[in-house]
Amino acid sequence: MPDQTNLRAPIDPSRLRAMMGELSTFGGGPDGSMDRMSLTRTDGEARDWLGRWFAEHDFAQSIDAIGNQFGKAALAGANAPVIMVGSHIDSQPNGGRFDGALGVVAACEAVLAVAEKLKAENRLSACNFQVVNWTNEEGARFQPSLLGSSVFAGSAELDWALDRADGDGVTVRQALAEIGYAGSDKVPVPDALIELHIEGDKHLFEAGELFGVFTRYWGATKYRLAFLGRQAHTGPTPMAERKDALLAAAYLIGDLKEIAGEHGLDLHTSVGRLEVFPNSPNTVPSEAVLFIELRSGSPEVLAEAERKMKLRIEAAADKAGVTYEVRSIDRRKAGRFAPPLVALAEQVAADYGETARHLDTIGGHDAVAMSSVCPSIVMAVRSRDGVIHHPTEFTSPEDYTRATQILADMLYTIASEGLQAVDLKEAAT
Repeated sequence: MPDQTNLRAPIDPSRLRAMMGELSTFGGGPDGSMDRMSLTRTDGEARDWLGRWFAEHDFAQSIDAIGNQFGKAALAGANAPVIMVGSHIDSQPNGGRFDGALGVVAACEAVLAVAEKLKAENRLSACNFQVVNWTNEEGARFQPSLLGSSVFAGSAELDWALDRADGDGVTVRQALAEIGYAGSDKVPVPDALIELHIEGDKHLFEAGELFGVFTRYWGATKYRLAFLGRQAHTGPTPMAERKDALLAAAYLIGDLKEIAGEHGLDLHTSVGRLEVFPNSPNTVPSEAVLFIELRSGSPEVLAEAERKMKLRIEAAADKAGVTYEVRSIDRRKAGRFAPPLVALAEQVAADYGETARHLDTIGGHDAVAMSSVCPSIVMAVRSRDGVIHHPTEFTSPEDYTRATQILADMLYTIASEGLQAVDLKEAAT
């Protein structure tokens, strides 16, 4: 292995921070909040901004049929391997400014730094690099989450994904057309995917450490469940005669918390969204739709939790005197990220005196969807107090600058030595 001091591609901290500031203007509020839901007008404006950045720096833009946005830096021959780097820029409603967005901005800066270093050295790279902004990672407007990367990886059908509708009945297909991102480009699966993300937990923050590597990702089972009752007046309708769909939902929500407690730290459960019809103060709800999540790193725990949940659904419906129907089920398997990329991250972080704490990611990332088709990894930079999906989400400029430098050096190592030297070629096969 060559001397690591010769493998560094210095990033420009001021350029990186300026990009973060510019991207934050699209949907950013004065309290630090971010509201840039997928395929909204604001998301379209942010995508346009990214496209302009690609053009200004000679990154060739491509848009595929699900709206994934790519910018390719051709630093090697046309048939050279491709390393994809990036994340997403869509946000949760009233979310934070760093979740996803940092990964896209860091990818732009890191690839640009590598290109500048190679140009100064007057030599070609061993690979090309492609920045990616995935569509609908968050799953806040359209369900399920990881929609763009799942279509790209082949685990979700394109037409099915395009027909997903938001709460107002607007489909992904319609939203893409409205903001001008209904693409048709064919983008091949890369030879590896690297994603930088804020941790979204407080392990790094509490340990006083900057940088971590997600080595394992949890699985998830997501139900959209509807309890169906009968609409009635809350005044004259006797309590014993009511068929209250929301009451059944309340029973189940409490039961899900109990199921989580039965499995300790190995299971997370939630109902993050509840849709009630007709949602009037003096009307017994005739319908309550729950968006249920079960998450675990253990397939056995996940299966057992689902079994228990099904029993509790039956009991809740019976107790409230209503019926129910399962409207959709989405499943994501647990797994591990690519060991060669983990090793490379550890090596480069050590060159800067940083640890690379091994972490589990309980939340989903696009690299999870992509790990089924190419070696993939998510690396973590600490978030103050572990906050994510909240306006107070914050990673300091000093921290994300250092993390972006680690990312740039990883890319430069691959550019200098090729896939074989970092064991990626074998991992890809």
